[in-house]
Amino acid sequence: MDELLRIDVGGAQLVADHRPGRGPLVVLLHAGVCDRRSWREVVDRLPGTATLAHDRRGFGESTPAGEGDPTHLQDLRAVLDHVGATDAEPVVLVGSSMGGGLALDAALELPERVAALLLLAPAVSGAPAPAAGDLDERTLALDAAADEALARGDVEGAVELSLQLWLDGPARPGRVVGAARELARDMARAAVRGGGADSGDGGLDAWSRLGELAVPVTIATGDLDAPYLLRRTEELLERIPGARRAALPGTAHLPYLEAPDLVARLVADARAGAQG
Repeated sequence: MDELLRIDVGGAQLVADHRPGRGPLVVLLHAGVCDRRSWREVVDRLPGTATLAHDRRGFGESTPAGEGDPTHLQDLRAVLDHVGATDAEPVVLVGSSMGGGLALDAALELPERVAALLLLAPAVSGAPAPAAGDLDERTLALDAAADEALARGDVEGAVELSLQLWLDGPARPGRVVGAARELARDMARAAVRGGGADSGDGGLDAWSRLGELAVPVTIATGDLDAPYLLRRTEELLERIPGARRAALPGTAHLPYLEAPDLVARLVADARAGAQG
């Protein structure tokens, strides 16, 4: 049974789902268009495993972001402290997109607290932004259209364009249907209104420090994701010592929504690797 946690951090409140179980604790870090609900189908496929998924500041039910708030990394440290995850019991970090960037920052800044990383199409702090020529026409068009919709106050239009880009993949709009799409729509709507993606950056440069990573690292990107992210994955596999590739066939940027069985297996493998 999940425990709903409300964790006070400097006067703010972070909300988390904690499922007690066998260690090491698996900490699931959501993407910038999602919140902690995105991991629930995966957690249900990990019976007996200790898991934790929290809404980052400005996402889901956590306190909206504001000027002077702590960074997402400081919040993550506070969440780990709250559930008693100590240096003696390092955790497995599973990070998607923006959550993957947070996982990398944590592994570099808090290495004694991290046992392994599973990164799903991760962002990387300090990484060079893709040049316009590196982006395919469909990705560019969807991204620009979403920005234009937001600029004119059309939140629903921006959300639908976001789903086409991140849930379906830029080449296959409308591909994912049913409950997965409804949940993705609700999370993306909340993320746009919460503005969490615009705050919490710790100003770190993980890109130049990837060679320092000394824990098992698995990287996976859905083969229907934006092409520049597939290329970024190749760069990360080259730059991170011992990093291994995992496959996410037939999925795009949010694979746990459409293929939770597959992602749960990757999580179980990462957890097994952390235990040696």
